[in-house]
Amino acid sequence: MTDHGVGGDHIPPGLREPRNQMSSKAIRYWRTLAGVRGALLLAAEFGIEALCGLSSGTWTAFGVTAFVILCYVLVMPRWRYRVHRWEVTEDALYTRTGWFAVRWRIAPINRIQTIDSARSLSERLFGLANVTATTASTAGHIRIHGLDAATADRLQSELSLATARTAGDAT
Repeated sequence: MTDHGVGGDHIPPGLREPRNQMSSKAIRYWRTLAGVRGALLLAAEFGIEALCGLSSGTWTAFGVTAFVILCYVLVMPRWRYRVHRWEVTEDALYTRTGWFAVRWRIAPINRIQTIDSARSLSERLFGLANVTATTASTAGHIRIHGLDAATADRLQSELSLATARTAGDAT
């Protein structure tokens, strides 16, 4: 198979890239979240350094931290958006997540036990939601992050109907 994934990663035989991407709104959400967390980290670092006494080395460390946070805020959301994908077929739920370590998951529809949707306050502000499919697998649940709220509702309904049509006891 000559198919290649994001960043030229070789896709294992029999495994293809899931068709659907997260909502493009997820980029702004992830960027905003990273920026807020970065600002809190900088504020904590500055507060600790102010208590200990500011020096020229302190300003250098503060600048390096700010640079690393800026790079993270600018790079991570787009990279993550390119990697995160999902798809539902008649037989299975496929996901690919991560950004440094990429994780592929395939869950047969007849192994799905529950389907949940969650929307934190910050996700609701961006019109986003997550869908989680719990399986009988020891690998744990499969969570699809950064979906448009309407897409999450459709996906939850589609998975519910698909699991109801399949025979088996999901164990």
